[in-house]
Amino acid sequence: MTISIFTGKTCETPALSRPARWIAGCVILALLAGLPLVSSSYALALISEILIFAIFAMSLDLLIGYTGLLSFGHAAFFGLSAYAVIILNVQLGLDAWIGLVAGVLLSAIAAVLIGAVSIRVSGISFLMLTMAFSQLLFSVAVKWRAVTGGTDGISGLHEPMLFGHSLEERPVIFYVVTAFFLVSFWGLRRLVAAPLGSVFIGIRENEARMRALGYDVQRFKLLSFVIAGAIAGVSGALYALFNGFVSSDALHWSVSGDVIVMIILGGTGTIIGPVVGAAIFLLMKNVISSYTDHWMMIIGIIFIACVLFMRQGFWGVAQQLYLRSRARS
Repeated sequence: MTISIFTGKTCETPALSRPARWIAGCVILALLAGLPLVSSSYALALISEILIFAIFAMSLDLLIGYTGLLSFGHAAFFGLSAYAVIILNVQLGLDAWIGLVAGVLLSAIAAVLIGAVSIRVSGISFLMLTMAFSQLLFSVAVKWRAVTGGTDGISGLHEPMLFGHSLEERPVIFYVVTAFFLVSFWGLRRLVAAPLGSVFIGIRENEARMRALGYDVQRFKLLSFVIAGAIAGVSGALYALFNGFVSSDALHWSVSGDVIVMIILGGTGTIIGPVVGAAIFLLMKNVISSYTDHWMMIIGIIFIACVLFMRQGFWGVAQQLYLRSRARS
């Protein structure tokens, strides 16, 4: 099922049979496992970045596409987790793996606090409130230079070891990012297919009816917000491990804006749509920016065209084409 955040309409899409899904999954796993053997260091870095932001986009789509909460402050959880990894490692000397766990926990706690306030409102008010919290944290990161490094950021991460290999090696960090991506993808797929996912969708479709049926809508909204924040924390921690650097830009509302663009390009209300959108956005950014400094304008034009003519995103269009081909055959 896909949903457009502009129309609120849903569209049933065909599902592959279980054997076909297993075959597709095995093929994808084989491709990911073999990529380091045939890809350059640059290609591995680009794919790793796509997978990191795919996790981020999937987490935000849990709010937008499944619960109907449009947040512009999701970068808060991404940036907090990234800062936790770098600060604990560089300034306190703790292992980066400990920083990763701490970053995810910090993001979850921040999501509880921010969500408890934000879910009291809805619509534009919710959007602006979440963005305000993100900008508040951004301002703290800019001003608290002694801890965060301000706009210059913090670098010098001591890369952790994994089975005797340093994460400085591109194949190693690629496999780490891929493992976290696959677990996040599988976990979110299970979540939205579970009764809890049905409750989230019910809130998105008709909040008043869910409340009339006896559901504590506010509690489920907060639960969705916290789950999404924790998963965003996973992507932020991986971002810190991948780059070995973090600055206040990671907390800026524009990061949330970029991820919303990814979700809409790929298609909201699906798990794989944000993955497709992240790949499209980052590939366009890397390819187009190598030819012109006006790459943002070109991506903006593509985004406008997608909103006007492809409201279900690229993944939704691909599903519709598949449906038509099956009908003809």
